[in-house]
This record gives sequence, structure tokens and C-alpha cells, in this order.
Amino acid sequence: MHAVSDEARRRRCAPWRTGGLGAFLLAFATLAGAAPPDFTGIWRTYRGAGPFGTDFRASRLEDPPFTEEARRKVAEYRALVEPAGDTPGAFCLGTGMPGSMLGSGAYPMEIIQRPEQITIIYEAHTEVRRIYMDGRKVDPRDIVPSRNGFSVGRWEGDTLVVETTALKEAVDQSTAHSDQAHIVERYRLSKEADGRKVLTAEMTMTDPRFYTRPVVLTKRWQAAEEGAMMMHYECNEPQWLDHLDGLREAAARQE
Repeated sequence: MHAVSDEARRRRCAPWRTGGLGAFLLAFATLAGAAPPDFTGIWRTYRGAGPFGTDFRASRLEDPPFTEEARRKVAEYRALVEPAGDTPGAFCLGTGMPGSMLGSGAYPMEIIQRPEQITIIYEAHTEVRRIYMDGRKVDPRDIVPSRNGFSVGRWEGDTLVVETTALKEAVDQSTAHSDQAHIVERYRLSKEADGRKVLTAEMTMTDPRFYTRPVVLTKRWQAAEEGAMMMHYECNEPQWLDHLDGLREAAARQE
């Protein structure tokens, strides 16, 4: 738990301050007929040659340009968890950015697009990202750092540009980062010769504490088949069912 002051609570409960320019530009673009592409729908990892698709390696850092601090922290973390084979996911902890966008364990994602907000739901751990498109201005003191951070977006022609900040330090994912990480994603929609719609996300992450230079990675998604549905990801259900079995056994012993 994070200790949060009364002043911080007051600011977070206050109405969001939206930027008039962003709303004006969005309305102007709509009136002019330059509506942005619609990413709404379910997307699954792009399937090319190989078990994970042709761009799986492109979405992983094979030789991260780590700083000495990053190398030390990642090595300490791995030495701690690897003997037991522990992972965050085994304890029902979502991946967080940028891993949620780059991989999601090959689980699908769903995008719900509205003019003022784009919501991304990753099936894995039911991780939710909200990308605010209304030009809002938020006092950094109002934002509690999290694994997925705080994302704002804008349209540059037919490209969705998303900037994410307020990230917690994470050494437990393949793309480790510090709390100073700044992520910029650029999403573009295309169509292949066979008619498949493809969503390409290019990510640039800048992190002066963990990386000696910006890192660029690419992830491709393809539109799911018509009628596809997201499934519920109940990570804690097995533990709950085991707990109920234990209660039944204890009750039976008392009879």
C-alpha cells in the first residue's frame, strides 16, 4: 500500500482538467471528414512463420543496452527468483508496460475506441489500459505510479501516438525499466494481400537510469476471426477452489 496524503486524495477526486485545444482539433477533424481509423475489435498475436509469428524476436530485447544499475538490479532479481522458478504471473500479477503490449503471453487483446478515450483490455490477467484522448492536463502529483503507467494519446494523421509515464520500476519483465521510463507507441492499421487487418505498434522507450540509449521494439497484431470473444482470466480461481476443498476436509474431520 502507498501512503497517500489528504491533499493528493483531494486532487485525484477533483474533476479532470481537459485541454480545449485537443477537443477542438478532434471536433474539427471529424467535421472535415478526416476521421481516424477505427481500431475497435479483438486482436491476436500476428501469426507468420514459426510458433510465435515472424516478429516475435523483434518484440524482445536480445541484448539490452543496460546501464550498470540496471544490470545489477536485474541480476539480483533473477538470482532471487530463478532457483524456485517464480514469476509474477504465477502470483496473479499482470505484466505491465511495455510487456503487456509487446507480448501478453500470446493472449489476445480487445480495443474499445471512443473519441475521448481508447481502452485496451489484455486477456492475460485482464489487464486494462486507458489511453486518454481528450487533451487533459493532469498534475503529476495526482498520478500514483503503476505497472501500466498513465497514458495519453493523439492522432497524427492515421497514426495513433501514445505516450506513457508514471511507471513503477519493473525488473520482473523481459523489458525491464526504472521509474523514469518514458514510452512512446505508434499504432498503424494496414491490410495484407489475403485481406487480414494488421495492427502494428512501434515502441520507443527512453530510460536514462536503465538504458544507455532509447530502445525500439515492434509488435504486430492481426484482427481476430469474426465472432471471436475474449475469455475470462480468473487467475485466483484455482487457489480459491483449493481453499474450499480444505474447508470441506476440515469440516468432515469435525463430524
